[in-house]
Amino acid sequence: MLKHSDIWAAIDALARDNGLTASALARKAGLDPTTFNKSKRITREGKARWPSTESVAKVLDATGANLGRFLGYIENGGSANRPAPTIPLIGFAQAGDRGFFDDAGYPLGGGWDEIPFPEIGDPHAYALEISGDSMEPLFRDGDVVIVSPSASVRRGDRVVVRTTEGEVMVKQLARLTARRIELASINPAHPGRVLATEEVAWLARILWASQ
Repeated sequence: MLKHSDIWAAIDALARDNGLTASALARKAGLDPTTFNKSKRITREGKARWPSTESVAKVLDATGANLGRFLGYIENGGSANRPAPTIPLIGFAQAGDRGFFDDAGYPLGGGWDEIPFPEIGDPHAYALEISGDSMEPLFRDGDVVIVSPSASVRRGDRVVVRTTEGEVMVKQLARLTARRIELASINPAHPGRVLATEEVAWLARILWASQ
């Protein structure tokens, strides 16, 4: 017998194994990004809301998975035979809040979700889910970027920068000196930035993006 919780666990597992959040999976399938939100899985009246067969078909097509694989997820309640390595995940808007990073820009404390991702050699690596259109066309709303605070950065790298005021941005490193950091904008509609080094709390290199 199919269970409501197992169906949703299978969708979450399909997203996880493709390095996506549930919202990014929905967008990849051409659906509204909120289609698979946990808040939509139960109605206001407390009744179970099931994903439509059309939605399931679209995510299978978008990820290249077949029905047999999806049924396997259902049978195992979304669990894989061997747990995949995971890294912390945070939303872009949350990245400016206190309590999520230490002074070096390493993930800190609770409040993080997790997504599976292969070992990349940085125990402090984390995933950041993009929101908004300020980083288009390279990064779109719902894309996930993998950030390595331990990786060295050089000119031309795409980086996440947090200012001492708590502003977080994704830019391309144009120049780095002892006194200032020059950042080029990814979206030509938005200006670049020049910051004094004392205005920057930390910057970290982007290693990978799911698109």
